[in-house]
Amino acid sequence: MAGAPAKPRAVVLLSGGLDSTTAAAWAQKRGYEVVALSFDYGQRHKKELTQAKAVAKALGIRDHRVLKVPVGDLGGSALTDRRIAVPKAGKRIGASIPSTYVPARNTVFLSLALGLAEVTGASAIVIGANALDYSGYPDCRPEYLRAFERMANLATKAGIEGRKVKVKAPLLRLSKRDIVQLALRLKAPIHLSWSCYRGGARACGTCESCVLRAKGFAAAGVTDPAGA
Repeated sequence: MAGAPAKPRAVVLLSGGLDSTTAAAWAQKRGYEVVALSFDYGQRHKKELTQAKAVAKALGIRDHRVLKVPVGDLGGSALTDRRIAVPKAGKRIGASIPSTYVPARNTVFLSLALGLAEVTGASAIVIGANALDYSGYPDCRPEYLRAFERMANLATKAGIEGRKVKVKAPLLRLSKRDIVQLALRLKAPIHLSWSCYRGGARACGTCESCVLRAKGFAAAGVTDPAGA
C-alpha cells in the first residue's frame, strides 16, 4: 500500500462523457494528481472507453486503469441488455427512473475507486454525478454520496487510522449549461468526450444523454466541439 503522496491524489471515475471529463479537469485544477478509473462493465458499446482513454491522454494522466467488472451480467438495464431498447428522451427527463438505470452501478464503481484510493494513497474520490439536469438515477443524489462517504471511512484501514477519504462531486448542483461553461473555463478536452447511450459512429441525438448534452451547449450559447 502506498504512503501519502507528495501531491494530493484523487481517484477520478472517468467514463469518457462530458461530466466525467470536466470532473477530471476540475480535479487537476484543484491541484490533485489524478488516478483515472474506467470500467468495462458490459455496456452496450465500448465507444465511451475509447474516448475515456483519449481524454486521459489529453489531460496527461499517467495512471489510467480500466477494470473489467461484470455488472452487466446482472441485466435489468437498457445500457447492458440488448433486449431492452434504449428509450428516446421524453418531455420530462428525470420524472421517473428510466430503463437506462444500471442496478448498483455507482455503488460498485465507487467501492472499487475506494479500494484504489486506499492502495494509491488518494485522499479523494471524484465523480461527475449531477443532481439537477440528470435522468433520475438514485445513485447520483447528494444524500447517496454523503452516505457512501460515511461508509467508506468506516470500512477501510485508512479511514480507521485517520486517513479519511472525501467523495467529491463538483458538478452535483450545476446545470448542464454550467457544466459546459466550467469545462470551457478549465479547457477540458470535451471535444473528445462521448455521451450517447447507443454508441455508433455519431451520437444518436435522441437518447436522454444526447438531449441533455445538446440542451447544455445550446443554453451556454456554444457549439458542441465533439459535433454531437
